[in-house]
Amino acid sequence: MSLLIADEIVKASGWSEKEFMQEIVLMLFQNDKISLGKAAEMLNISQISFQKMLANRGITIHYDVTELQEDIEHFTAKGWL
Repeated sequence: MSLLIADEIVKASGWSEKEFMQEIVLMLFQNDKISLGKAAEMLNISQISFQKMLANRGITIHYDVTELQEDIEHFTAKGWL
């Protein structure tokens, strides 16, 4: 599914498109809707970079068995395991 956000909405936020996307992803992560790995993937950054972003904002990392399994699948697909 693709989501089209009107330029007016992004402009009204006062953020760049990149910042707007970061805020959406951070909100989804904080509300347990996406995993850390998925959030980093959506922002096209490393998981470490996403963790630093969270730390800079004082957002705690939640990590459960499901997220561990997703990370293992992600690392396996990348050939890192």
